[in-house]
Amino acid sequence: MLPPLPEKLPPKAEPGKPLYARKAPPRQRPVIDKREMEGERKLHPTRVRQGSGRGAAAAAAVIAPPEPRPPREVTITEGITIRELAEKLDVRAKDLLKTLLDRGVFASINQALDVPTATTLAESFNGIISVVSLEEEMVLEVAKEETKESLKPRPPVVTVMGHVDHGKTSLLDAIREAEVAAGEAGGITQHIGAYKVLVNDRSVVFVDTPGHEAFTRMRSRGAKVTDIVVLVVAADDGVMPQTKEAIDHAKAANVPIVVAINKIDKPEAQPERVKRQLSDLGLMPAEWGGDTEFVEVSAKQKKGIDKLLEIILLVADLRELMANPDAPASGTVLESRVDKGRGPVATVLVQNGTLNPGDFFICGSVFGKVRAMFDDRGRTAKTAPPSTPVEVLGLQGVPEAGDHFQVTDEAKARHIVEYRQSKQRDAAMARTGGGRITLDQLHEQLKAGEVKELPIVIKADVQGSVEVLSEMLPKLSTEQVKLKIIGSGVGAVTENDVLLASASGAIIIAFGVRPDRKAADVAQQEHVDIRTHNIIYEVSDEIKKAMEGLLEPVVTETHLGRAEVRNTFRVKGAGTVAGCYVVDGILKRDAQVRVVRDGAVIYTSKLSSLKRFKDDVNEVRTGFECGAGVANFNDVKVGDVLECFSVTKMSAAEAAGQASATSGKK
Repeated sequence: MLPPLPEKLPPKAEPGKPLYARKAPPRQRPVIDKREMEGERKLHPTRVRQGSGRGAAAAAAVIAPPEPRPPREVTITEGITIRELAEKLDVRAKDLLKTLLDRGVFASINQALDVPTATTLAESFNGIISVVSLEEEMVLEVAKEETKESLKPRPPVVTVMGHVDHGKTSLLDAIREAEVAAGEAGGITQHIGAYKVLVNDRSVVFVDTPGHEAFTRMRSRGAKVTDIVVLVVAADDGVMPQTKEAIDHAKAANVPIVVAINKIDKPEAQPERVKRQLSDLGLMPAEWGGDTEFVEVSAKQKKGIDKLLEIILLVADLRELMANPDAPASGTVLESRVDKGRGPVATVLVQNGTLNPGDFFICGSVFGKVRAMFDDRGRTAKTAPPSTPVEVLGLQGVPEAGDHFQVTDEAKARHIVEYRQSKQRDAAMARTGGGRITLDQLHEQLKAGEVKELPIVIKADVQGSVEVLSEMLPKLSTEQVKLKIIGSGVGAVTENDVLLASASGAIIIAFGVRPDRKAADVAQQEHVDIRTHNIIYEVSDEIKKAMEGLLEPVVTETHLGRAEVRNTFRVKGAGTVAGCYVVDGILKRDAQVRVVRDGAVIYTSKLSSLKRFKDDVNEVRTGFECGAGVANFNDVKVGDVLECFSVTKMSAAEAAGQASATSGKK
């Protein structure tokens, strides 16, 4: 008999579901990162010694705080990268990056740092900071490797200083047997020249400095690069203001002084009076028991030159001048300019090491590679050992006169130059707008109280003249008017210079250069005043007179025409005749003519002859060829430009009236 059925049957299984309920899953552990719970150290537990118990005794030891870093002396250069700073501090670059990031500065490993940021960053890693420039760092590196055996004798560098027109350049001419003073504008030196002279199989480098009061900075620069100063004093003139200033520069540079009393051939010469005056200034003659050598010379008659050279060599021997010719070359930029055919050219005095073609170098914010070198007589130089002045080609820009010249590797030089140029761009002067103004209108507007600021753009033939004018002109400011330099540069006046002057209401001072053809046309359209000068004191005199309303009658130039020299011919009895092509305007016989070479005026005279084929003509128009002779000038070369012009004189008031009438018509 079957057992009775249960009262409640189990439920039938539904399709797709299990018959019996599954066992409940075990309780899940909370998913938490062990690093958060136990710290980094617990992931790599230390081995427990045998016999040690479990529990608190087996817990990991507490990690001691890191020991403070020992102080580390570090030299920082401008534009140092984070990678270089990390190497000097001996830390990981990512630690520096993390520190910068904590301060809110996001940077890459190759980013250049400014000096304050690099200093604070290095001090946070216990660095003792000393800030040096790239050039100073290179000098320190060379000094560490120098030994007594590596130092060799070098020629002395002698700077000739003194008051204007006391015969400094004429004395150098007598030593070099050259004619330099005759080619100087107004008979005064306005550039720094450097020359190498052989004296009894030994070399002496002479640096000629300007004597005019405006060239204070040039004389200061000359005293800094020199070993001996030759102070030239005219026997008939005595001690003058620039004589005292030259003595101060030499004493500040701690350089020995040799006094050359010049012009003793003149009947009014009084050498003893000069000695008394200089002894009062602390230069006691050796014959009177002092320590300063005095030599009486005559540059014109070439007297006393040999004795002067002997004393210079004697003083040089006492100083034991040495240099390392095997080190990377370093020196000072004495002068710089733009040459139309060769680009930027720098006159460099090599003071240590040897400069070779192909060397990469840096001077200030300009990078370059030595393409070619020329000595003081224009000959190609293969090498430039210590105490050698050379002209260097291959610069990417015009360096500042007085900048340090240093040979270094290409990558480092490019990096530093980019950093310096970016800083210069950031600190560029803001250019302000304003109305047009000329020097003739300046005094009238001053009386009306209209002019508060006179902007000036300076263009000159060499960097030293730009530097001098930039320093001299602002000093002429008065309570009524402030002179402000808004732009300066080396080379001919260009269209960009005229546009800058037009936008800011400035006048252009062209010193030793001329505006090119397009710039002159734009200046005429925009009524921009361009003042051309060749002598330094004429610039200051003109601006002073303009501010006082005392301008002389204005000499107005009328441009007649321009011709290019395409060939030259030697004609017996007539000298050199230029075969020309008239580019614009007309050439007129007996008109004024200006010979322009590479944007600089080299001679001004009259057209002595003008011919078409064999016939004498009065004028030649645009598009025709002609033969032209320049009076008293035979050095015309192919590529020169002859500018023909006429000159008319009118009073300053008439010129101002014409200028205002012309602007009114516009």
